[in-house]
Amino acid sequence: MIANITKVASFNIIVRYILDFTKNTELLNSEGVRLRDLDSIIKSFEMQTELNSKLGKPVYHISLNFSVQDKVLLSNALISKIASEYMSKMGLVDTQFIIGKHNDKEHPHIHIACNRVDNQGITISDRNDRFRSEKICKELTLKYGLYFSPGKQSVKVDRLKEPDRTKYLIYNVLKNNVPNCQNWKELIDRIKIEGVDTQLIYKGNTAVIQGVVFTKNGFPFSGSKIDRQFSFSKIDFQLDNYIKQNENNSLLSKEKHSFSIEQTINQATNNFSEIISIGNSFDNNGENELILRKKKKKNNNLTI
Repeated sequence: MIANITKVASFNIIVRYILDFTKNTELLNSEGVRLRDLDSIIKSFEMQTELNSKLGKPVYHISLNFSVQDKVLLSNALISKIASEYMSKMGLVDTQFIIGKHNDKEHPHIHIACNRVDNQGITISDRNDRFRSEKICKELTLKYGLYFSPGKQSVKVDRLKEPDRTKYLIYNVLKNNVPNCQNWKELIDRIKIEGVDTQLIYKGNTAVIQGVVFTKNGFPFSGSKIDRQFSFSKIDFQLDNYIKQNENNSLLSKEKHSFSIEQTINQATNNFSEIISIGNSFDNNGENELILRKKKKKNNNLTI
């Protein structure tokens, strides 16, 4: 289960998209809106936003996407239950919403339109909403025994439509090249060969880089839109670590070499000390033997 979250200004566009009859939509649940027709639903949402007219983007549009492997398991009742629990955990309570299920794709998925102006006119916080959403999706996936996707690697790129197809092509190019590059120039040159152009985004008229855009087949994507690990800051961190790792390996090699030489010197010194010690022992033993011989000779002379 994966959630995609956007915040927009107009209920008109979102409601008409969710309840588009060409997508064989089923309205699974709703709260606080008049269901007579599309215009009535839209008007219901808009009237409540007037309680907090300063909020620029009052529309929460959330899609919950399930694996095709869960298709048999997921009845409309269970999907509706999961959606309600998701909304509760996200703090989307005491407000208007509609939940529509689209049947135009192979995998089960639903769309939620929710009013960020609650029934008391208070703004529903969007703080860390994507981070919270990701955590909640994992919890619900485990709780209901849903399929855990191994990630983008399992996506069948040839079945995707544009621009998603190109986005995943860029993802694979970056995945294969970023870990093996030492700096931005090398990375830009490498992926250029594979048809990916790079544009660094600067902050105003300064030399401070604040983002990166990758383009292929005429479709531009910011790095973070391709994958979080490919935002400018994340890539820059990986490239910096590559250099540091090489420096550490080089330093470690030098330390080992230095240690080896030191070991050899110490061993030679120890051997030399042993030789000196043996020599001293030999000299002392020879001197003692000479004294004993003299004493023995003197005793023999006295006996005679």
